[in-house]
Amino acid sequence: MADKIKLLVVGVGSIGERHLRCFANTGRVEVSFCETNEQKRHEVAQRYGVARHFSSLEDGLGQLPDAVVIATPAHMHIPMATKVVMQGCHVLIEKPLSTTIDGVEKFMSVVAGKKVVVSVAYVYRMHPALSQMREALRSGRFGKPLQVVAVSGQNFPFYRPAYRETYYTRHDSGGGAIQDALTHVVNAVEWIIGPVDRLVADASHLALTGVSVEDTVNVITRHGDILGSFTLNQHQAPNENTITVVCEKGTVRFEYHEHRWRWLIEPGNAWHDESAGPLERDTLFVRQADHFLDEIKGIKKQVSPLSDAIQTLRVNLAILKSVECRSWETINQGQAE
Repeated sequence: MADKIKLLVVGVGSIGERHLRCFANTGRVEVSFCETNEQKRHEVAQRYGVARHFSSLEDGLGQLPDAVVIATPAHMHIPMATKVVMQGCHVLIEKPLSTTIDGVEKFMSVVAGKKVVVSVAYVYRMHPALSQMREALRSGRFGKPLQVVAVSGQNFPFYRPAYRETYYTRHDSGGGAIQDALTHVVNAVEWIIGPVDRLVADASHLALTGVSVEDTVNVITRHGDILGSFTLNQHQAPNENTITVVCEKGTVRFEYHEHRWRWLIEPGNAWHDESAGPLERDTLFVRQADHFLDEIKGIKKQVSPLSDAIQTLRVNLAILKSVECRSWETINQGQAE
């Protein structure tokens, strides 16, 4: 165990349990976790054979971990991450970074004073097909991007049947389609073509039972002179996610559900497919875990840094404000506040 990184996972709900499992599957960590729910704590400990588990973050940090994964509801991320970094631990924060900009500037100052890795778990960046498409776009092979169109949907109750008993029910804990699902797509698009600087949005609760937060969203964006649009719902039967970028010299498309990206240059021709091969349920999360551990060791550059997550947080908040005020919103890409 001496050469393994001591990793503490904070919160083992659905996503926290997945992080615990996937980090353990790398074979590179000595894993422990903390969870306030006593029954869940013992169930997860037994399921994965984890000897060290705690009822509080303070008790977990008392074991002096090297790195921490924060997988609690989003409104708890910044206060917890600040404590973790102040102790000198590396940290991977589940998305979104927060539900408010409050505390972000202080957190940035704390991070600046410590030699630690701080990453945010926007796992789409681990998808090999999206990475390949991004590299192709950045090479100039298809010319300048002109427009991006993202269309996503799935049946949320099918994949997350307990959604009514989770953070999802309230905006202030990270719930609703905008902060739960759309944020992944926004972050992915910003990664491949650049940040959103203006937007206008519409959203509504249309179908999901037992909640009142939005389950359907439409957003029109500007990324500099690139036009964008995002459409997402959490109640359709097909589980599909596509990002299409129309460029001067061709069109490229990422299809998450097909594990591929495609390109087309000549009108009337067929798509040329670039497959990433079949991916297992945990593949992207194991890749994310491995990459984070490599970042800690200085082997790889950060793929999902804090600065990018702050930008996407600003977009999340601007979308929510646009829906409320029915207005165009400008994204401040300068200071955290």
